[in-house]
Amino acid sequence: MQRRIIIAGGGTGGHIFPAIAIANALKKIEPETEILFVGAKGKMEMEKVPQAGYRIEGLEIAGFNRSNMLKNLMLPFKILKSLSQARKIIDTFNPDAVVGVGGYASFPVMRKAQKKGIPTLIQEQNSFAGKANMVLGKKAAKICVAYENMEKFFPADKIVMTGNPVRGNITQSAVSKEDALAHFGLRTGKQTVFAVGGSLGAKAINEALAPILATFVEKDIQLIWQTGKPYFETAKTAAAPYASHVKVYEFINVMDFAYKASDVVVSRAGALAIAELCVVKKPVIFVPYPFAAEDHQTFNAKSLVDKKAALMIKNDDAAAQLGNTLFSLLQNNALLQQLEVNIGKLGNSNADMIIAKQVLALIK
Repeated sequence: MQRRIIIAGGGTGGHIFPAIAIANALKKIEPETEILFVGAKGKMEMEKVPQAGYRIEGLEIAGFNRSNMLKNLMLPFKILKSLSQARKIIDTFNPDAVVGVGGYASFPVMRKAQKKGIPTLIQEQNSFAGKANMVLGKKAAKICVAYENMEKFFPADKIVMTGNPVRGNITQSAVSKEDALAHFGLRTGKQTVFAVGGSLGAKAINEALAPILATFVEKDIQLIWQTGKPYFETAKTAAAPYASHVKVYEFINVMDFAYKASDVVVSRAGALAIAELCVVKKPVIFVPYPFAAEDHQTFNAKSLVDKKAALMIKNDDAAAQLGNTLFSLLQNNALLQQLEVNIGKLGNSNADMIIAKQVLALIK
């Protein structure tokens, strides 16, 4: 029996890569399954999903703009239009089940599916659920979560603890530390830091690192620095005198290499980044992005800090504190070991398959 499944959502790598991991797992279990993605026009998913070999339809939808209120004037019309586009897609494709992974496009598609009585599954990645998912959760058949105590957002009997899906090239990576370091033009036997601010970069992390680049050379510590597009040229210029120890990239495609090469990671606290760091067992200093919806990155990071599985610095304190925290952590072997052991306990490299089985179980 050929099953037809829609996966809706996107907006950032944090939503798209887990969605693709779920699609791949569905195909692994039931190769005949037909999968259609629905995303937001002009967003990252319109490029990344076809690259992964799947078909995608785009909705004309945008999120609430907190920085420019004028842009919200068109929002009610966009929502209405996206709801009618979602209805057409559902009527044409006629799915057996719909999976929502969060992001703008998730709500209209899930809403229309629930109205038509099609079973829906929510993949809630964060420790603090978004408003849209809380509304959808009332009628969803299952809600797959990655954190404890999610009963305050969703009906307890629908919650399944699955963890967040991580890309296969990270969970199944076989690269050695030597090869990973060589890939970045770095030397073995030296401590190495990987600083990453998500797919778009992180201003606070970048601006905290720029003034301390000389210290990396003084202390003979190496830095792999993913800056994101907006800061790349500035960082490249700042790092030029320290090229032996500091390697600057706008974007890194081989994340498994970057993780394997590093002894400590400095990162935002998006759900995908956290899921990956748990699987690769890396000591991490989180600098949560404070403007994420419901400040969920701070909640995500705090849940690890409370388990002594990570350190955290507030966004506004990064400039003053990141250097000291980072260099003292690198000297503290006992703490490095404790963080590595504790974060490793939270890793789940099998979440994609568990979620895929939950999806297929909805289809009678």
